[in-house]
Amino acid sequence: MFLNKRSTFFIALFGAFLLLSSCNEYQKVLKNTDVKAKYDLAERYYNEGDFKRANRLLEQIAPKYVGKPQGERVMFFFADSYFQTKQYYLAGYQFERFVKSYPNSDKIQQATFLEGKSYYMMSPKYSLDQTDTDKALAKLQNFINTFPESEYFEEANDMAQELTTKKQKKQLEIAKQFDKLGEFNYPILISSITAFNNFISENPGSIYREEAYFYRLKSAVTLARNSTVNKLEERYTEALEYYNALMKAYPETEFKKEAEKLYQYIKDGLNLEEEEVSK
Repeated sequence: MFLNKRSTFFIALFGAFLLLSSCNEYQKVLKNTDVKAKYDLAERYYNEGDFKRANRLLEQIAPKYVGKPQGERVMFFFADSYFQTKQYYLAGYQFERFVKSYPNSDKIQQATFLEGKSYYMMSPKYSLDQTDTDKALAKLQNFINTFPESEYFEEANDMAQELTTKKQKKQLEIAKQFDKLGEFNYPILISSITAFNNFISENPGSIYREEAYFYRLKSAVTLARNSTVNKLEERYTEALEYYNALMKAYPETEFKKEAEKLYQYIKDGLNLEEEEVSK
């Protein structure tokens, strides 16, 4: 059955009346000094999903409930209202306070998880400063170690792995920058090789490990080709070791074509036959 224009008008008018009444109630309580009224309205807004208005009210009353029975509930709602409104820095700070203040709370698992997730949400792309990523990893790892049976464990583990991969990406890109700069300033290639060695030893399960093996070989060959005579044999021999390591770890490497070209430089540099190079 279709509504006529008159009915539609009255429904819209009634909706506007309710909205106005709600706004008036909110503004009235917000300016009131009645802490209990603020608490009741804040809880109602929180349960209805109106976290922005709940947050404003909770911000006013949270200090009033410190040390009181309702303090735990108020503090959790306050922290979560920041999280729900995507104010992650403040959420992380408030959840951290909650965890320290109420270690025996039945909300401790959720609060500890959301504390870590707040910092996870602030983690920037890999090319930027990773201070928040480091903090998120520490918080998430603490949660994983403390609550291995939690319903949030899998999500926390996934987030921690994502952040670890992001940090590995940054570490690899820094090493690759050394490799790129070394094409114009050959001594920098020594730092490049060191950076790739560190990456390989520090990240045994990384998805970027194969790439690190290849770029280490590339840096080593470029360095050898541009070395003084007294350094040639030593550096080509080192490059050969890196080539063999790449092919042993990744016999079907995606860098095989480029690696074979570098391999030829090694053979020529050492004046060795095929069977000697592969020893």
